Amino acid sequence: MTFSLLQVVSPIETSAGLGFADSDSSRYAGRVLSSKFVGKNSRKKVRWSFCSLHDNPKQHGKLTVLSSLVANTAGEAVMSSEQKVYDVVLRQAALVKDHKMSKIVVNVKPDMVIPGTTYLLKEAYDRCREVCAENAKTFYLGTLLMTPERQRAISAISVWCRRTDELVDGHNASHITPAALDRWELRLEDLFAGRPYDMLDAALTDTVSRFPVDIQLFKDMIEGMRMDLKKSRYENFDELYLYCYYVAGTVGLMSVPVMGIAMESKATIESVYNAALALGIANQLTNILRDVGEDARRGRIYLPLDELAEAGLSDEDIFNGKVTDKWRNFMKVQIKRARMFFRQAEQGVTELSQASRWPIWASLLLYRQILDEIEANDYNNFTKKAYVSKAKKLLSLPMAYGKSLISPSSHAQSEPPQNNRPVNVIPSGGNPAATICSK
Repeated sequence: MTFSLLQVVSPIETSAGLGFADSDSSRYAGRVLSSKFVGKNSRKKVRWSFCSLHDNPKQHGKLTVLSSLVANTAGEAVMSSEQKVYDVVLRQAALVKDHKMSKIVVNVKPDMVIPGTTYLLKEAYDRCREVCAENAKTFYLGTLLMTPERQRAISAISVWCRRTDELVDGHNASHITPAALDRWELRLEDLFAGRPYDMLDAALTDTVSRFPVDIQLFKDMIEGMRMDLKKSRYENFDELYLYCYYVAGTVGLMSVPVMGIAMESKATIESVYNAALALGIANQLTNILRDVGEDARRGRIYLPLDELAEAGLSDEDIFNGKVTDKWRNFMKVQIKRARMFFRQAEQGVTELSQASRWPIWASLLLYRQILDEIEANDYNNFTKKAYVSKAKKLLSLPMAYGKSLISPSSHAQSEPPQNNRPVNVIPSGGNPAATICSK
C-alpha cells in the first residue's frame, strides 16, 4: 500500500478539488454501453463494437473488445464485475465534480485538536508520515514534491489501507474473523462521522473532511479482506477482477481526489479515475503473478481456473510448482494482460497535477519491471520471487521524474478519447472470459 508533516499554514482560499479540471461528467453518466462516442477534443469519430464474453479471440488474431454484459447459466444477461466497478467510478467522479464547484477556506493549525479526542492533528499526521517512510520508501520520496496538504492526506489514506491489509496478511491474520472485519467497518463509519478511535484514525477523519472521497471505496476494500477469508479460488477473470478492484483498484480511486488533476488537462474526471483503477489492477495482477508460489504454499490460487484449464493446467500443477512449456505459455498471456493495464494507466498519470505525478510514475515503472524479472527467471514464480534491484530502482526515479514533467497539453494521445468508460480487451490467445488488480 501506500503517506505528512503538518505545518502552520495561513488561511488559503482554494478550490475544494485542489486543482481538478473541468469535466462534463454528468454528460456521460448514462452512456454506459454507447455504440459510438465523439470526444470534444478528438479529431475523428471513434466507434466501439462490443462482442460476447464467449467470443473466441483466437478467431480474430487481435485484441477483443468485451461487453459489460455476460450471460449466466440460465442464459440471462447479468452485469459483469467491470460494470459494477464502473458504477463506483461514476459515483466518485460525480462526488468530485460537486465538491469542486464550491470554494472552502483551509486553515490548518498544528495545535488543532481532533473533535472528541485528545489527539493533536500534527501528531496524528506526523505518525502517518513515519509509517509511510518505513514501509513505502520509494513512494514516500516521490511525495516530497507534493504540496503539504496532499502529503498529509495521502499518508493518512495509505496508513488506513495498510492497516486494513494487515488484518488478513499481518502477524495476527490467523486470528481475524468475519466479525472482526465487521467491527473494523463500524469503526470506519465512526471515523467518517468524526469519531476516530485512535491517532491514525484521526488523521484520516481530517482528510476525508477536506477531500471528496467516498466511504464506499473504503468499505469495498474491507470486502476484499472478507474475500480473502472465505475464498481461495477464482473460477474466471470476472471473479478475479472484482477481487482486484476491492483490494487494489480502490486505493487508486481513493488517491485521485488528493493527487488532483492538472488545470490544463482536457481529460474528463471519469477518464482519470479509469486510469487510476487500471494502475491498481495492473499492480495487483503483478503481485499475483509474482507470488504464485507463496500463495500456493498457503493453499491459495489467485489465477482464473478456466484459463488454467484452457492452458492444460490444473491446481495440482500449481501446487507441484514445476515450470513447463504449458506454464510458460500461460504466464506469457497473463503478463501481456498486466502490461495492457499499465499502458491504460499511463494515459491518466500525465493528467494529474504536476507535483503528484512523480510518485505515481515511480510506482508504475517499478512495478512494471517486476514483470520483466518474472520473464528473466524463465517464468519460475514458484520458487523464485521476482524483485527489482536497488540499482534499478534508483535508475527508475530520474526516469519517473522526467515523465512527470510532461504536461497534459504536450502529451500526444495515441489512444481513443478517454471521455468514455474503459474498454476491456484481452490478448490474442487468452481466455475469452478475461477482463480487467496490491494484494
